[in-house]
Amino acid sequence: MAKKVKREEKRKEWRHLPNISFQKKNYLLLLLAIVVIITGFIALAKGSITLAPLLLVIGYCILVPLAILIK
Repeated sequence: MAKKVKREEKRKEWRHLPNISFQKKNYLLLLLAIVVIITGFIALAKGSITLAPLLLVIGYCILVPLAILIK
């Protein structure tokens, strides 16, 4: 009896989770974020002081969350 209750509770927990389904625009934004991040690391390796951090912040803090959150 206790096992059935636990299974039902787990099923209820899964029902409340948001449905995350990636579409084409999500994958394109994620690909753009990866390209920007790689470009930022390349600029960092070449010694850029201003461009590299800017690209990395845009990639990690703006584009990746945007790719995850946009429906």
